[in-house]
Amino acid sequence: MEICVSIIGTPKAQPRPCARAWGGKAFVYNPKTSDAWKATVAASLQEYRGLALEGRIWVSMEFRMQRPKSHYGTGKNAQKLNKRAPEYHTQKPDVDNLAKAVMDAITNINLWHDDCQVNNLCVTKEWVDENPGMNLMIRQKTTNK
Repeated sequence: MEICVSIIGTPKAQPRPCARAWGGKAFVYNPKTSDAWKATVAASLQEYRGLALEGRIWVSMEFRMQRPKSHYGTGKNAQKLNKRAPEYHTQKPDVDNLAKAVMDAITNINLWHDDCQVNNLCVTKEWVDENPGMNLMIRQKTTNK
């Protein structure tokens, strides 16, 4: 089985858990900064909800990150990239945290049992001028006996 989808939205990374003391007690919680992105991913995969893939799974994620305005010129050059604009996306968010948010969203809709089933993961990120989001491919690998 193979699932390929293109998801439009602003990719967000899974944040690190935070701790806080309140009334002499410690609480650990996950910030909600990636919740909207996770909901977008889940909605894009709604037709596969409950599929519960078995066995090993290969996943490919190509994140398309919106270039900031600072990468472009001003005035009549507003549509042209600056010479100093980076060619490659080598800044935050990290690819592992982007992937974790997506895999958590997939686990929550029970497309697979657990993300530990993923034994091959390819994650890339690149700059785009428009249509940020991601291309996602999920492939259930069959065993040849």
